[in-house]
Amino acid sequence: MSTATAKTELEGVELAAPDRERLAALLVGQGRPPRPSALSASLTFGWRAMLKIKHVPEQLFDVTAFPIMLVLMYTYLFGGALAGSTEEYIQFLLPGIMVMSVVMITMYTGIAVNTDIAKGVFDRFRTLPIWRPAPMVGYLLGDVLRYLLASFVMLAVGMAIGFRPDGGVLGVLAGIALLIVFSFAFSWIWTMFGLLLRSEKSVMGVSMMVIFPLTFLSNVFVDPKTMPGWLQAFVNNSPVTHLATAVRDLMEGAWPATEIAWTLGWAGVLLVVFGSATMRLYNRK
Repeated sequence: MSTATAKTELEGVELAAPDRERLAALLVGQGRPPRPSALSASLTFGWRAMLKIKHVPEQLFDVTAFPIMLVLMYTYLFGGALAGSTEEYIQFLLPGIMVMSVVMITMYTGIAVNTDIAKGVFDRFRTLPIWRPAPMVGYLLGDVLRYLLASFVMLAVGMAIGFRPDGGVLGVLAGIALLIVFSFAFSWIWTMFGLLLRSEKSVMGVSMMVIFPLTFLSNVFVDPKTMPGWLQAFVNNSPVTHLATAVRDLMEGAWPATEIAWTLGWAGVLLVVFGSATMRLYNRK
């Protein structure tokens, strides 16, 4: 179709002359908007994930009320028995319980993916001329806000009941940054299950079966030295133990290079293995 033909066909349309010129140019393939970059597409889907929170604010309960409940419950139930006082126990507990809470809420990424698949939303995403992993990356970027919110809520509650990090602001921020990096990589497990399983209840059930043993069989609550030898072997090599130790030491003002390396190594393995599996399932879905 020539530009002249396109203009002729638009003569009966009630548009201003400049608008007709622009529309005619689009009809002949001129002035077509460029394809969005991978970063732009991912950020757009991340913004979509945050808008869901705006429209359904109840989603924030698991990153506000739930973390507050965990901090208060474990501190005052077990602090006196395990450490002699709640003030002393909160110094050990808070970094660990922060790790546990954020790792637990990563499962909601898989639930959100599964829900969109059930509603047919992903069928529309697949037809868009965008970077293929953008919807998945967008989910995870949107959930980073939830991880940050949960971390700062728990930190505020901990400070109110006696937590005092010797590492200061920089140590706390470094610990939270490491936690966010690991949680981003860990979330790819649940995006895979979100694509693989048939219902969101199935995703939640499988997530609980993995997360509960992984977080409780760690050094989140107690020093592994008090555990049987066979259990110590598992706990000392758990990715959650390495993460909790690294976050705890950073907030205490130390630089645990070995634990940081282990944590980043686990994050890299999780990202490569489950990220690849997620995209393979997504392309075949």
